[in-house]
Amino acid sequence: MTAKTHAIVLLSGGLDSTTVLAMARAQGFQCHTLAVSYGQRHSVELSAARRISMLLGATEHRQMHVDLAGIGGSALTDPRIAVPEAPTGGIPITYVPARNTLFLSLALGWAEVVGAEDIFIGVNAVDYSGYPDCRPEFIAAFETLAALATRAGAEGGALRIQAPLIAMSKAQIIRAGVELGVDYGETVSCYQANAGWGACGRCDSCRLRREGFIAAGVPDPTRYAANPV
Repeated sequence: MTAKTHAIVLLSGGLDSTTVLAMARAQGFQCHTLAVSYGQRHSVELSAARRISMLLGATEHRQMHVDLAGIGGSALTDPRIAVPEAPTGGIPITYVPARNTLFLSLALGWAEVVGAEDIFIGVNAVDYSGYPDCRPEFIAAFETLAALATRAGAEGGALRIQAPLIAMSKAQIIRAGVELGVDYGETVSCYQANAGWGACGRCDSCRLRREGFIAAGVPDPTRYAANPV
C-alpha cells in the first residue's frame, strides 16, 4: 500500500464510523469522508462528522443530501414517531428503510470519481439494534453489485466494501479506537441529541454505547443532557 491509496469512508460522526476512519488512516489510506444529511432528527451528528474528519486527517470531507424524511417510516426521520427509550422486540422503529443501501451507493459513485478501490462502513452485527442492512450478507451482496454496476468492475477492477467492525463487540470497538488515539468525546451517537451534542442516555444507541464503555473498562466521555438511566 502507498500513501496515495484512496478510500471512501462513510462517516456519521458516531462512535463506530469514527473508529473505522481511524482504522483506515492507520492502514495508510488517503481517506475521503462522506456524511449524509438524510433528514435525520439527530442532525448534530453532521457537525461532529466534519470535525472528526479534520481531527483524524482525512484528505477531504463532503456532505451529501438524500431526502429519506420524504419516505418516512422511521423514528429517526419522522418527528411524529417517538424514539423508543426501552428495548423492543424485532427490528426497531429506528430502522431507516434503505439507508445503508443509499449511503453505499453514494460512496460508490464518489469512489469511481476519485479512483478509490475501497469503501469503509461502520456497520456491526454483534452489539447493534438488529438492522437488516448491518449484516455480513448485505455487505457481500453490495460488493457483488458494485462489481456489476461500475465501469471499474466492467473493466476488470475490484472494489472492496470494508466493514472492519462487523464481528466486533462494542467494547472491542472502543478498545481498538482508544489504541488508535480516538477521542470519543468528539463523537455523537444519540438518536435524539440536542444542539449542544447532549445525549439522552435512554435511546438504544445510548444504551449500547454506555454498555460498551463499561465492558471496555474505559471512562465514558459522552456528553449527557441529563443523568443516564
